[in-house]
Amino acid sequence: MYLCTINHQDMEANNKKETVQDQRPEVVEVRPQVLECDVVRFQNNKEKWVAFVGLLDGYPYEIFTGLQDDEEGIVLPKTVTHGKIIKQVNPDGTKRYDFQFENKRGYKTTVEGLSEKFNPEYWNYAKLISGVLRYRMPLEHVIRLVASLSLKDESINTWKVGVERALKKYLPGSSEELEEPQE
Repeated sequence: MYLCTINHQDMEANNKKETVQDQRPEVVEVRPQVLECDVVRFQNNKEKWVAFVGLLDGYPYEIFTGLQDDEEGIVLPKTVTHGKIIKQVNPDGTKRYDFQFENKRGYKTTVEGLSEKFNPEYWNYAKLISGVLRYRMPLEHVIRLVASLSLKDESINTWKVGVERALKKYLPGSSEELEEPQE
C-alpha cells in the first residue's frame, strides 16, 4: 500500500510559476514588418514629446521618442492614440520606420522616417531600450534600468522619466493616466 501526501501549497506555487512563465512573451528576433503601436504624449521640460510604443502581441517590443513639433519633429492630431509602425527598406538597402494611423474618416496617414525626425541622441537611447524590450527582459526591470540611467543633461533626464511613464502603462494592473494636459 502506498501512502501519498500532497502538499497543496507546493502545487499552488508551481502552478503560479508556470502561469507567470506562460505570460512572458516569446523572444522574436526578426522584427515583423508591421507592428501595432500606441502613441503616448509627455512633457520633456516645457516641450511636448511623443512616444511610439511598438507592440508585439500586446507587449512593448520597441519605443521611438521625439519632439511633437511642426518644424523639427512630428505633428499628430491630439486624437491619435494608436497606429502602426511599418519597417521599410529603401532602394539603397537602408531601413526606416514609418508611423501610420487612420484619421476620423478612415483615411490612412503615414509619417515617414521616424528616425530622421528625432534627435540622434534620443534615437540611440531608444534603440538601446528597444533592444532590451525585444529580448523580453521583464518590463519592471526595463523600467528600473531606464530609471537608473545616469545622464548628464537635464533635458535627457526628463526624457527618461517620460519613457518610464510610457512603459509603466503595460505593467499588469496599471491604470496610470499617461496623457499630459495639452495646453
